[in-house]
Amino acid sequence: MLDEALKEEIQAAYRRVLEGLDLTPRYGQRLMIAEIARTLAGIESDESGRRLSNEHVCVLEAGTGTGKTLAYLLSALPVAQARGKRLIVSTATVALQEQVLHQDLPALKKHSGLSFDFALAKGRGRYLCVAKLDQALDGVEDNPTLSLFEQALASREGDDFQALVQQMAEAYGNGRWEGDRDSWPVAIEEGSWRQLTTDHRQCTNRRCGHFGACAFFRARRHLDQADIIVANHDLVLADLSLGGGVVLPSPKECIYIFDEGHHLPDKALEHFHHRLGINATLRWLRTLKKSLTELNAALASQPTLARLLAGFPESIAGIEPRLGEAYGLGHQLAELPNGAGDEARHHRFVQGRAPAALRDLASGLVVPFAELARNLESMADILRESLDPDKATGLAREQAEPWLPLVALLQGRALEAHALWQAMAAEDTPGEPPQARWLTFDQQGGDAELTLSASPVSAAETLARHLWGSCYGAVITSATLTALGRFERLQERAGLANRYRYQCLPSPFDYSKAVLSVPKEAVDPSDRDAHERAIVDFVAALKQQEAALVLFSSRAQLRAVEKALPKAHRERVLAQDRLPKRELIDRHRKRVDAGESSVIFGLASFAEGIDLPGDYLTHVVVTRLPFAVPDDPVGATLAEWIESRGGNPFMRISVPDASIKLVQACGRLIRKEADQGRITLLDRRVLTRRYGRALLDSLPPFRREIDGVVQG
Repeated sequence: MLDEALKEEIQAAYRRVLEGLDLTPRYGQRLMIAEIARTLAGIESDESGRRLSNEHVCVLEAGTGTGKTLAYLLSALPVAQARGKRLIVSTATVALQEQVLHQDLPALKKHSGLSFDFALAKGRGRYLCVAKLDQALDGVEDNPTLSLFEQALASREGDDFQALVQQMAEAYGNGRWEGDRDSWPVAIEEGSWRQLTTDHRQCTNRRCGHFGACAFFRARRHLDQADIIVANHDLVLADLSLGGGVVLPSPKECIYIFDEGHHLPDKALEHFHHRLGINATLRWLRTLKKSLTELNAALASQPTLARLLAGFPESIAGIEPRLGEAYGLGHQLAELPNGAGDEARHHRFVQGRAPAALRDLASGLVVPFAELARNLESMADILRESLDPDKATGLAREQAEPWLPLVALLQGRALEAHALWQAMAAEDTPGEPPQARWLTFDQQGGDAELTLSASPVSAAETLARHLWGSCYGAVITSATLTALGRFERLQERAGLANRYRYQCLPSPFDYSKAVLSVPKEAVDPSDRDAHERAIVDFVAALKQQEAALVLFSSRAQLRAVEKALPKAHRERVLAQDRLPKRELIDRHRKRVDAGESSVIFGLASFAEGIDLPGDYLTHVVVTRLPFAVPDDPVGATLAEWIESRGGNPFMRISVPDASIKLVQACGRLIRKEADQGRITLLDRRVLTRRYGRALLDSLPPFRREIDGVVQG
């Protein structure tokens, strides 16, 4: 229950923030604060703080203008502090993360009267490894591991790299830089950064001679003191995949706020996607085999390491022929006897069922890769212990330290291979959605590659068990969580139980200021040429002072329409595929400020996250209903499974997902209370197909104009 003291603390903080920031109270914002406070304060727990109740999650759709960031911070923080929990604010985009970190939290701390500390959490790979920086300063050629496997990964930049290393060492040493990649003043090339960072397997933690100066652990110490930790969905999911409590606090001690929560299911799927390139795997195995002479010379004085190294030739000899068989079998299964061709080609297995021959081959590789990973892990453990002056392993620190990064890197590769073969060989649970399994052939230059992939088609079970089932409490919010006005699609994808609290909060915007138009020019996109001509004609007829965003479903059509426009109209266009996003938006704003016409041509990524209020955007044109292209192996496998059970995948998946995307696209127009303008749909299917009415009715209550006739 929300006791009076906690209720008064939240209300008082809200009043102070409104006054301090000169804000007008919003009805939807007040509802959101109340709903979150009631949900989180109503969580029952035992004396140790362990959650006992199962109605600890609330799901809130809050449109643009609700003021949801302040709402969830004001309501969740006092409850978290009262319960002794940490608040994790997770976003999907860097832009929102920076807004929360640099605007919302400082404003809350200044005006609310609440006492709290906050910090940003990033993965280890975003931070400089001081040990690697030190090696680079001494000259990377002196590190024997770089003469072996890492040489294939390292992109040496010569004098440029050494200059970068010197600059970083000076900036980090005098405190001008905190060692994270994102705050370095210029972009760092991936190859250069890879030589200067580490991962959880390669890191030696407290055994490292540079532990006291470590950028990652300095940041971790700050996290330990913070009441609010700002993270992103990828980091939260990565931490959960490691068991939880590795980078972030343990889930049972956390209340999570997932802003932009509609991205969470897709992000989760990415984390459980396994892939393996056959030739890439053969290359690192051959490199390991060639390296055994140097490894033995450096490490075989330690008896256990000598025994492990002695077993590698037989282990590799047993794996290599089977990988060759897998490569040949893959070509046969995809009917590619003469190679892959110039472009990547996918071969998906129907309902995710790999053929018996491939499953048998995969089963035969599971154990060898498990043994290889286990032996490399044992080697890495001994090398780590050899860095500890209190441990006697029989190996000097100077012998062990240069080899740990290589061994840990190989262990990670072996674990990835084991996970893929295990997923490829596994039998799917009857009655449950299968794994998607497919092959990809790619020929780049003279190198042909066969990549095997396996992925769950749904992250629901994983999220239900490892996130919602283990956390103390959670809030999922976004401007678009419902599909066709209901939460069922999100529940299905994210594993959210019916017993959780769900609410759509009222918008502060007057949507009658905008017109939703389906003009006479709108045609069915199945007639591609007619549709393309309709788009060209419509864009050419846009008013001279129009600030428009035209959204395309394919890059090919975007380019074709741009090319077909008369020159005078083409000069007004800023095309997404020709300019970086930030530069394109800057140019658009400058044109509008100068009183000129500007038309943005954008793809799907511009239907979300683009914020152009007021005169910067007065017309959104959706050229085609945003149905997903049905070539994604994961989505296609899920659709097959639904169909096999008597369902209609188009109505169950495609239409709800298109509804969400259409709401997001239309949401680009009204960003502030005074905004107005027009949304045009150039796809006649919204009027002629039976799902069209449902898509239209899922949109905000814009004034409608159909074939030039105003309705209602």
